[in-house]
Amino acid sequence: MEGQGFLSRARELKDRLIMWRRWFHRHPELSFREKETSAFIARALREMGLQVKEGVGGTYGVVALLEGKYKTPAMGLRADMDALPVQEETGAEYASQHPGIMHACGHDAHMAVLLGVAQVLSQMRPELPGTVVFIFQPGEEVLPGGAEAIIKAGVLDDPPLQAMIGFHVTSYLPVGTVGIKEGIFMAAADNFTVKILGRTSHAAAPHLGQDAVVAAAQLVLALQTLVSRRMDPVQPVVLTVGTIRGGQKENIVAGEAVLEGTVRYLDLSLREGIKRHMEEIIKGVALATGTRKDFQYLEGYPPLYNDPELTAFFKEKAGELLGKEKIRELPHPSMGAEDFARYGEKVPLLYFNLGAMPREGSPQPWHHPRFNIDEDCLPVGVALLSHLTVEFLKKFLCGSRIFF
Repeated sequence: MEGQGFLSRARELKDRLIMWRRWFHRHPELSFREKETSAFIARALREMGLQVKEGVGGTYGVVALLEGKYKTPAMGLRADMDALPVQEETGAEYASQHPGIMHACGHDAHMAVLLGVAQVLSQMRPELPGTVVFIFQPGEEVLPGGAEAIIKAGVLDDPPLQAMIGFHVTSYLPVGTVGIKEGIFMAAADNFTVKILGRTSHAAAPHLGQDAVVAAAQLVLALQTLVSRRMDPVQPVVLTVGTIRGGQKENIVAGEAVLEGTVRYLDLSLREGIKRHMEEIIKGVALATGTRKDFQYLEGYPPLYNDPELTAFFKEKAGELLGKEKIRELPHPSMGAEDFARYGEKVPLLYFNLGAMPREGSPQPWHHPRFNIDEDCLPVGVALLSHLTVEFLKKFLCGSRIFF
């Protein structure tokens, strides 16, 4: 099937793609709790005639195997499944039915698109030049992430994958366009927790206590000097304190406060220096405020790296399908992070952004309570992934060493 044939077939599936996406959107589940989501996906894949495994990696991972004309080469396609602890404010008729939980990052669209690709490719099994492994992965939104469990379960090894493709919808690119960048595409991400231990006293006699809230306030500001004064200014680094909790009552000096945050950077060699600088700053604030500290640093995802040859091939084939003017070269990496990067430690990766700008209203960023997409992006995603997969497999089958 040629590229335009994939577009036609994907457009025929549009109503089903929307149905799938809206079911996922109505029934969001948090990371590593995707029980109903995974069951829905497994049923749909089995109806297509695929070999399906559930509970992969001891989680809610679902993996489906589509073996075509040849067992090898093999390509992996991945969609993430988890939602976020966000109260939806879109007002959509298909809005989340679970208070405080929402697909605010587009994973509902990712799952629908990948199901659509499975539908299209399963109908051309006799001419499919290899094997496709469909990976529906739990727990992308929280460290250590679901990719690690998928890898440990041997999914990338049986059959051995030559490459993997992932993608993310974005409300900042128009439907019909894609965003791509060779090399580092997204940042590394680590999380940290700092517990500050002071001593309570009456608020009217603060000199008798050690105020953990004051220490926390000082620490939030002091940590920003790590980026502004301790790191090379040409090296992008972001440090964000996302939560702060402390105190019991308005007239009690707080005896404990807890800060949680994340660090993002593009060069993995910076990690040890960042940890050391944070430890020094936290220790200094604790000493200055008479408090004690408990610092925990959780190493997370590495940078997401797009293989140069896969990227060049993507631009060529996506340009054939969508038009060269629809391929947007992204000027710099995103400081967001993705545990899809974990797969890159095993196989070459290709990751891109799929334009999904809503028709009405202002586009909202990922994780926003009014995040939404134009569902016309769904058949575009299906056609593009189907076309890319078949073309990649053809290249491997012909013995090209472009990806080795």
